[in-house]
Amino acid sequence: MLGNTAPMAVSVGVFGAAGRMGATVCGAVIDDPDLELVAAVDPGAAGEKLRVVSRVASDLEVAAKAEHLESLPAVMIDFTHLDAARHNLAWCAEQGVHAVVGTTGFGDDDLERFRATFTRSNCLIAPNFAIGAILMMRFAEMAAPWFETAEIIELHHDNKVDSPSGTAMRTAERMAAASPEWAADPTTTHTVDGARGGAGPAGIRMHAVRMRGMVAHQEVLLGTTGQTLSIRHDSYDRSSFMPGVVLGAKRIGDHPGVTVGLDSFLDG
Repeated sequence: MLGNTAPMAVSVGVFGAAGRMGATVCGAVIDDPDLELVAAVDPGAAGEKLRVVSRVASDLEVAAKAEHLESLPAVMIDFTHLDAARHNLAWCAEQGVHAVVGTTGFGDDDLERFRATFTRSNCLIAPNFAIGAILMMRFAEMAAPWFETAEIIELHHDNKVDSPSGTAMRTAERMAAASPEWAADPTTTHTVDGARGGAGPAGIRMHAVRMRGMVAHQEVLLGTTGQTLSIRHDSYDRSSFMPGVVLGAKRIGDHPGVTVGLDSFLDG
């Protein structure tokens, strides 16, 4: 009788492998026994050993482009920038490779295109991979019908180029869907333009802070007569995103098409 056969590890590649986030992702994949790091892509470190450029325990050689990979992984993880991610996802869809994406800033046109092209493989796009941030968005959504006013303050490191963050936008969208009616902004005089932030879905005000020393933080403030509620999540280190990234890589094969947000992956 044959003994039990252990399931094969999921083969994974990483776009932007030499960057700070990419290096953290590479390390998390290497450390997980159910995943196998088989590819690293980064045009800024092409031809270098991953061990040298990312300080992770791997002798993989970094490829300049996905087109240069000798074999295809089951999943590619993308934490790059918007233009690069568009190209990377087009390649994944064409090759039938699953994509787990943490890059933010995609518009409705991008999502439409991804839904049309990911027919042989699946794609997860998550504005935030921290489990606590996913719960924060859910709690804000639950609270929304019970309050008349709400504002979102998101705070990120000073290298983040888009605002508001994808997490803030997703939070506002979910709150607006749960309660489309919010009190009007009472402000009539603006001493400094933009002091009231930007109006997001359903007019929910959103404020973006970019500050050296921060990683990723968000506070949702809700108010009604006689009370306020504050829901806050803080990521102090990029390692906070890794459990969600690893979960996404393991379960992407079970979620057909394009999924926005990690929520459904938490259900098992």
